[in-house]
Amino acid sequence: MTAPVFIIAEAGVNHNGDINTAFALIDAAQRAGADAVKFQTFKTEKIITKSAATADYQKNNVAGEASQFELVKRLELSYEQFSELQRHCKKRGILFLSTPDESESLDFLIDVLQMPIIKIGSGEVNNLPYLRQIASKNKPMILSTGMSYLGEIETAVATIQAISSAPITLLHCTTNYPCPMEQVNLSAMLTLKNAFKTEIGYSDHTLGIEVPIAAVALGATVIEKHFTLDKNMPGPDHLASLNPQELTEMVTAIRRIELAMGDGIKRPNSSEQVTKTVVRKRLTAIKNLPIGHVLNPSDIEFKRANVGIYVEHLDLVIGKKLIQPVLIDTAFQWSDFMQVETAGANDSALALAEANVFPRQNQ
Repeated sequence: MTAPVFIIAEAGVNHNGDINTAFALIDAAQRAGADAVKFQTFKTEKIITKSAATADYQKNNVAGEASQFELVKRLELSYEQFSELQRHCKKRGILFLSTPDESESLDFLIDVLQMPIIKIGSGEVNNLPYLRQIASKNKPMILSTGMSYLGEIETAVATIQAISSAPITLLHCTTNYPCPMEQVNLSAMLTLKNAFKTEIGYSDHTLGIEVPIAAVALGATVIEKHFTLDKNMPGPDHLASLNPQELTEMVTAIRRIELAMGDGIKRPNSSEQVTKTVVRKRLTAIKNLPIGHVLNPSDIEFKRANVGIYVEHLDLVIGKKLIQPVLIDTAFQWSDFMQVETAGANDSALALAEANVFPRQNQ
């Protein structure tokens, strides 16, 4: 891979409205090795009506009969508290991010806190006026695409790109907490890459860490995953979140997958070069052959040997005269022949055929 995967530890609203819990979430994300910890910044009155119904996952994950407004209001932090969170992130050496859910919070995060990246939630894909405001900030954007048809995403991207030349990363996402495996549709992430030629990533709401790891193997450059200090805490997102130990395991696994992905160039690595000399077969004598013998296919077996001519060069030696005897079960050397014409041979043949590179030796 050309660059490390950008791992966002999604704290979201798992602080439950308590700044000390938010500080602890930052500390846990930093210890886990995440690149950024992300929250959600909003003024509840500006995004939810007091009569708005709760989503099914909110009903399932939160006890009681609170309305969506009441539920979300309890999770709201003040702008001053977000300033404190950013300072704490700087102290701990992890990037502070937060999703702005309305214009005032967008201005605060970008103009006041100077947040370098704008994360846009799935719920804003069709909010074209707001996308224009976001685009006007001309900051790199990460856009989640849960609940969206491809055409809606196309309209959203076109709306942004009509105003901003800043890069966009599209995150595939299924907006369900938790998301069952059969609803992940991870292949849609590749559809986004093919359709928009942008960087792609995955915002995960499944239980466990398997799917984000698979997303990295498929080419995701950004991974976002919810985490919590304790899955038993009250709140809408805790049950679908990783605990700190699981977050650490996910980050570690992703970094290992990055190593395994490599650079995509098909070639033997240095350790294989050593194994190659031992494992690949060479041309060996099936019987004792005297000086002056003209080599034919019936004289040759293909066997492993420490040195000698590889089997791919068989056609170069057939019909050639030996200038020294070759014993049974011994690999042929280029120095066994008076002259070998290498014109037209492949690169490896030429490399091996350089002026009698293998003098006769015991094997």
